[in-house]
This record gives sequence, structure tokens and C-alpha cells, in this order.
Amino acid sequence: MSLCAYLNLDDAWNPAGVVAGMPHIDARRWGPKLRYISPRKTIEFFAAEVGPQLPQLVITGSGDFHHLTGLHIRRPTRPFTLVSFDNHPDWDTRPPQWACGGWINRALEWPLVQRAAIWGCGNFELAWPGRIFRNRRLLRAGRLAVHGWAERQSPATARRFDCMTRNNWRDRFERFASRLGGSAVYITIDIDCVRKEEAFTNWENGLFTADDVAWAVRLLAAASPLVGGDLCGAYSRPRYARWEQKLAGWWDHPPVETGDVARNEQVLRTVWPALAGI
Repeated sequence: MSLCAYLNLDDAWNPAGVVAGMPHIDARRWGPKLRYISPRKTIEFFAAEVGPQLPQLVITGSGDFHHLTGLHIRRPTRPFTLVSFDNHPDWDTRPPQWACGGWINRALEWPLVQRAAIWGCGNFELAWPGRIFRNRRLLRAGRLAVHGWAERQSPATARRFDCMTRNNWRDRFERFASRLGGSAVYITIDIDCVRKEEAFTNWENGLFTADDVAWAVRLLAAASPLVGGDLCGAYSRPRYARWEQKLAGWWDHPPVETGDVARNEQVLRTVWPALAGI
């Protein structure tokens, strides 16, 4: 089996671009069923049909499919730390259980996931009242850590979550990588963590540059063995299979300005080699 594959759920990537040199798995019939929120049965049917085809490293499309990372992390056979680069904490404890806004909870239910660290959060979910729905139990237990941007939060919120800044985040990430002590990692990247000048996504953008993310991934590679990884976050036009899914998606998504999807290719050209090169 190839090390990498493009799991095509929504035609988010140009097939003649970066993904041209890797196997393509055509799962577009699943895309509308899985997008944004998914019933558990649908998730498990998808896992049974498509899961065996997936290699160690996977590119998917929109960040609306980031909850599929909760399936991808089932492939490793040894304990690991989940490291996520994302503008959103994805820690929401409300139903449905399988949703792109709450998949971290599903991942941490898997017995081989020891802890999760999310880097680059800059959206409103760290502030009041959004943080009401965070998973307090996992945070208290030290199994979930969120590294948000102080520049995007009030001073009080920045203190509550010990937020990082553009000036100190690399020093903090170096200490984080060092403390892993050579233990295994799984890396997931949602390119909405990259600033809007570089990435066009279905969600709000963060403050990383593509070079920042590539640097961090390479640093992890030097510190820890990689057991798997995935990347999502490119823009695609929403298509839903169920009316309630469409209504919830319309309500929750931010207004999306017109953007150039081609710029996402440059993000992929910068970030993906850092992950796949491991």
C-alpha cells in the first residue's frame, strides 16, 4: 500500500495539482452524507467500506470533514499523542457525537490516544459563552491542551488558557516537542489554521503561515516517530444529504467571502512535504 493517498470526498483539490502524484480514493458519494455532522451508523459504514483502503497519510478536502480524523487515528497500533493544527478547538461536547466541531472527544475515546494538543486556535470558542461547551473533564485530566492565540482573545481569556503569541509560540512549541520525550505522535492539520492571506477555507482563518506549520511538523519529526497523519481544510461548495444537516451547517458556518481556491495549492505544496517527507 502507498504511504499517502488523496481521499476525494468533495473535489476540493485540483487532481492535476499536488495530489496528482498519489493514489486517489473516490469517495464522493460519501461526501454529502459525512459533511459537517454524521450519524454514528453512517460513520461506521464508511469506516468499514473505505477505511481498509486508507494508508498512513491522508489528504481530504474541506475542514467540514475533520471529524474523520476520529477514524484515521484508529490505524496506529501503538500509543501516541495527537497533535492538531487548527483554528478551532473542536472540543464541543454537544450532540451529534460525530461532528467536525467535536471530533477531539471521539479521538480521545480511542484507547491508544494518550493525549491531544491543539495548536493555533483563534476563534470565539475560547471566549465566553463559547467555552461553556468545552470538555472540562479532559482539560482537568491533562489529556487535552489547547494553545490559542492571545492576539485573538481578550486579556482575561488569554490568561485563562495561557495563550501564546506570535512572538513566543515557536519557543513554546520547541518545549512541547522536547517534553514528548520521543514518544509517538499522530499529526492532523486543518489549513484554516493558516492566515486568510494564504488559505481559502469554509471556516474562519487563524494566524499561522504555511511556513510556520511546516516548521512545526518538521520539528516534531525530529523529536518523535510518526504513526500517521492527515490534512484537510481546503474550500469546497457545501453539499449535504439531509435537511437538518444543511440547516445546522448554514447556521454554524461563518459567511464565506469570495476567494481563490488556487492559493490552497501553495499551502499544500509547503505543508504536505513536511508531513509526507517524514
